[in-house]
Amino acid sequence: MKKIKTGVASFGMSGLVFHAPLLHANSSFDLHSIVERSPKGAKDIYPHIHIVTSYDALLADPSIELVIVNTPDSTHFDFCKQALLARKHVVVEKPFTIHSHQAAELIALAKEKRCVLSVFQNRRWDSDYLTVKKVVQNELLGRLVSFESHFDRYRNFLKPNTWKEESITGAEILYNLGAHMADQAYDLFGMPQSVFAEIGIQRSGGKADDYYTLNLKYDGLSVTLKASYLVREEGPRYALHGTMGSFLKWGMDVQEDDLKSGKSPNHADWGAEPKKQWGKLNTEKDGLHFTGRIESIPGDYNAYYDNIAAAIRQQSPLVVAPEQSLDVLRILEAAIESHTKGVRVPLDVLTYMM
Repeated sequence: MKKIKTGVASFGMSGLVFHAPLLHANSSFDLHSIVERSPKGAKDIYPHIHIVTSYDALLADPSIELVIVNTPDSTHFDFCKQALLARKHVVVEKPFTIHSHQAAELIALAKEKRCVLSVFQNRRWDSDYLTVKKVVQNELLGRLVSFESHFDRYRNFLKPNTWKEESITGAEILYNLGAHMADQAYDLFGMPQSVFAEIGIQRSGGKADDYYTLNLKYDGLSVTLKASYLVREEGPRYALHGTMGSFLKWGMDVQEDDLKSGKSPNHADWGAEPKKQWGKLNTEKDGLHFTGRIESIPGDYNAYYDNIAAAIRQQSPLVVAPEQSLDVLRILEAAIESHTKGVRVPLDVLTYMM
C-alpha cells in the first residue's frame, strides 16, 4: 500500500508527544512535513522531515494527502475547512470545533469533497478504558446502574505561557479533558437523555475553568464524569457498580508517559500496564462469586491511525466517525448550558446518522 504523505500543523505538545511518534512508527504513513513558525526541534528528531513555516505552505504541497490539525481549539474550524477545501483528508485534535454547527458544516464539506474527517479520540484505546469496556460489554456486573470516571491531576499553580490557562472558549478543561471523557461515555452508552453540570475555577488566580462534574442520565443508569487540577490523593480512575458487583480501576494509561520518554509505539510490550494498576472486580456470574484483580488489556494508540489508513486507502468505516464527535460536542454544549442556567438540560435521543 502506498504510504500516506502526512503534514502536521503544529509541533507543540500534541505533535511532539502523540502525532509525530505515532505516524512515524506506522508503516502506512510518511511523516512528510511539520509546520514550525520558529524552530522547535522537529528536524533534530526526524532528520528527513520537511519544515514549512506556515499552514498555507503545508496545504499548498500537492503531495500531502492527510493534514493533522493540532492547533489551538479556536482554530480548528477554520483550519479544517481550509484543508478540506484543498481536498486533504483531516485528523483534528479534540475538541472537534468550538460550536456544533461548525462541526456539522465540516462534516457536510468532507462528504462533498470525498475526504476522510476524524477527531483524534485516542483515549478510546487507553488500557483502562479498553478493560472497562470489556467489563461492560460482557455484563460482568449484571445490570449496570452507576458509572463514574475521573481525570484528576494535581497542579496547584498556573502554568505560564500557554493558551490553555487563558479563558478563550469559556470552558477550557471541559473541551480538553471533558471531550475525551464524554466520548468514552458516548462510545459505551450512546447519547444521554439529559446532562447536569457544574464547571468552574478552583485554583487561585485562575482564568480558565479547571474543574467540572458532569452527570449524564440514561435509562436506569447514572454516568458521572469528573476532572480537577486540585486532587493530590488519587482515587479510582473508574468506579462501576451493578446489580451483581463492582469494578474499580486505579492509575492512568501508560502510553502518554512512554511516548514522552521516547519509547517506540512498536515496542513489544507497548501499552501494557503494571500489575499494581490492574482493576479489582467483585462480582457474581452464573452462580459463581469472584473477587480479585483482572489483567488490563494493553493500550493501543496505534489502532487509531491504523483505522485512518484503512479509511483512506480502502474506504473502511471510521471507528471515530465525525458524526459521533458532533454528538459529543452537543453533550459538552448541553453541559455548558446546564452550568450557566443551573438546570438539567435534555438531549434528544436521535443522533446524526453516518
